[in-house]
Amino acid sequence: MGIVARRASMTFYSDAADHYSHRVRFVLAEKGVSVDVIQVTDANRPHDFADLTPYNTLPVLVDRELSLYETRIMMEYLDERFPHPSLLPVYPVARAQARLLAYRIERDWCPQVDLLLAGGGRDAAMQKARKILRDDLVTIAPVFDEKPFFMSDELSLLDCMLAPILWRLPVLGIELPDRSCRGLLKYMDRVFRRDGFLASLTDIERDIRRGG
Repeated sequence: MGIVARRASMTFYSDAADHYSHRVRFVLAEKGVSVDVIQVTDANRPHDFADLTPYNTLPVLVDRELSLYETRIMMEYLDERFPHPSLLPVYPVARAQARLLAYRIERDWCPQVDLLLAGGGRDAAMQKARKILRDDLVTIAPVFDEKPFFMSDELSLLDCMLAPILWRLPVLGIELPDRSCRGLLKYMDRVFRRDGFLASLTDIERDIRRGG
């Protein structure tokens, strides 16, 4: 990953394949933050990792004495800590609306993504999750005909949450129809070509669409 330029005061403990870790890496890259990104596995988990989070889960963002272990809090913290470019609306009403959309992504889509990525579930449950996610994306696709980003003229934290999910559609077994999702597919191509998004990818994530 191309974020680290020098030893930084900020450390991000990341899962190289996880879309929650990916969303934070995307924010870090868009902000150009100097950060040490450590890809953690069960084999190399730091001995003091349990001191950083009461849940012993990834990802974790450490900034000096501050340890954050919930990704939406991490993303908003980074947006306030490094305000340029801003990834949340300035005005309270628009900011609240963005937070509600973020809540819907987490509540409606992330459980389906998590089930599909975990695998090993009952076929009926997997098929149901895949159908829910695909149908929701097809339904919301016309929104992307109106603005270059998700409900916005500028890249926002919502895009940083959504893009890692969309990048994983091939491994989720979801293919979007060209005709009804033209705007969404163009949006995906636009975001996937951003320098920040490309810098946020791990080797594991690049392999998802390598040669595609």
